[in-house]
Amino acid sequence: MKNISVLQTFALFAALIVALFAVPVRAEETTEDDGLSLMEEGMLLFFEGLQQEMEPAMDGLRSWMDEAEPALRDFALQMGPALNDLMDQVDDWSAYHPPEVLPNGDIIIRRKADEPAAGETDI
Repeated sequence: MKNISVLQTFALFAALIVALFAVPVRAEETTEDDGLSLMEEGMLLFFEGLQQEMEPAMDGLRSWMDEAEPALRDFALQMGPALNDLMDQVDDWSAYHPPEVLPNGDIIIRRKADEPAAGETDI
């Protein structure tokens, strides 16, 4: 099973959002009786062409999602409770610096402190 990085996960969600906007838009056979303006007909043709161009990418995304689903499900099952506990312990995320990864692999999250007074050393 492949490991999925956070960046790949965000890319996946971004692609899903794009996919929602690429929902098939079918242009019905337009006649003069339909009452569609040239602009409306043009937009229907544009979206139909866009759908046809996006189809191979969407098929690739679907197959990648089929492969990634078990890993994402395992991640959610394993990390969900730990993330909930962390969210319960932290009231205000703006009071913390971004996480740092130390050379030994440890991850630390430092609390932001007030600026030290002149002559004091911040440890």
